[in-house]
Order: sequence, then structure tokens, then C-alpha cells
Amino acid sequence: MTEITIAERAGVGADGLPRPTEDRIVRLPNAVVLLDGATSPTPRERDGGWHSRHLAGEFEQLPGLDGDLADELARAIERLARKHALTPGNSPSSTVAITRWTETDVDVLVLADSPVVVFTDTGAEVVADTRLRDMRGKVERITDWRNREHGWWVAEAEPAAAHRAVRASWPRDRVRAVLMATDGVSCGVDDYGLFTDWQTVLHITSEKGLETVLDEIRAAEASDPDRTKWSRSKVHDDQALAVIRFTREK
Repeated sequence: MTEITIAERAGVGADGLPRPTEDRIVRLPNAVVLLDGATSPTPRERDGGWHSRHLAGEFEQLPGLDGDLADELARAIERLARKHALTPGNSPSSTVAITRWTETDVDVLVLADSPVVVFTDTGAEVVADTRLRDMRGKVERITDWRNREHGWWVAEAEPAAAHRAVRASWPRDRVRAVLMATDGVSCGVDDYGLFTDWQTVLHITSEKGLETVLDEIRAAEASDPDRTKWSRSKVHDDQALAVIRFTREK
């Protein structure tokens, strides 16, 4: 048995004004897909929110994810690019995190900075794609390295990017829970240090609910409106958090 709970909250734009969330969560019978559209530096009709919304639509029409996860993602990227005439290097993009379970396994795929945390009997194991984070501050124009060798990879208009994702698998009987987060949530652990570790976050979701995690992050950001304590492009990013709990049959 699986129990899936989610929490989502829109942030603000780079101008500080409210705008629709660019994060998306798709629930399928045997999978959860989490997307985070990349905020565009300049206004454009097809921005990151457009991309994450439409890529989510490609997954929503599927009955489930039964094939290789990279192949499934590559096909979704290809369908979206074909329908809307998207061209590699000149299109909006989204991060992708996928958790898929079968009777025997739990499989995870992460492309760009939306981590997945798998909780087993022996602790928490983080599946993260740090290539974008690792490049920040090291190159002048980070977008020039998008979907390039020795650069970073994201879902855009190039299906081959799906096969550059970080992947991991576990026997299902070892997995107690899986937590999936966009960077508007993972910052609470990775950047702000609000939570000791991911085990603490999971405990909060169990005892107080997922919204409490989002509340604590928002409160911390509100205490730093000038973004001097924690450097970031906007006061509040979009937030999306999903927790999948596996109940073992007796």
C-alpha cells in the first residue's frame, strides 16, 4: 500500500509580485512526477511555468510509468517539443524528479535541482543532481552550459538530456517513505539550515503535516526580506513537497 500527500504554494516573481506557481506535481497509479519550471530572466510567453505545466500534461495522460524512467522522460520531452515546435537551446525548461514503484522495486530519477530522499530501515539516502549548483559562480553565463557536456542538464527540448539524469533503485521492502522537493523546499535543509536533516523533515510531516514545513521556510524568508542572510533571486520561491509512504503488508 502507498499513501501520497502533497503540499504546494506559489512564491513571488523576481519583481517581488505574486504570480502563478511554476512547480507541478503529477500523481500516477505507480509514480509521482515533480517538476519545477526554470524562472526566465526576461519576460516571455513560454516561460518555465509554461514548460512545467505542459510537460506535466504529457505525464498526466499516461496510465502509469512502466518502462525505463529515462526513456519515459525522453519520450515526454520529445512529444512536447514536437507539439509546440520547441528547439534545443532556445526553449524554456523544467527540473524533473520521478519516483516509481513496482511490487519489487522503488526507482528514482532526478534531473536538475529537485532532490528525492529515500528513507530505508538504515537511514535517509539523498538522490540529488548537483551539477547546476556546482557551476554557479564558476562560469559567467550559466545558461550557456545548459544541456552541454561538462555542463548541467535539464528537461528542455532535447530528449537525450533525460539519459543524463541521476538515478537510483531500491528493493521495495527496504523503503519506508520517499520525500520529493523542489528547491523552494530543499533550501530549508541545504541552504538555510532550518532543519537538522531530512529525517527531521519527514518527522515534521508525520507529526504536524507537510504545510508546517512550508510555513517554517516562509517564516525564515520573511525574516530576511533583503536577502542578505540567505542570498537568493527572490524572497519566496515556489514550493512543492510530496511524501510517499509505503505500508508493508502483514
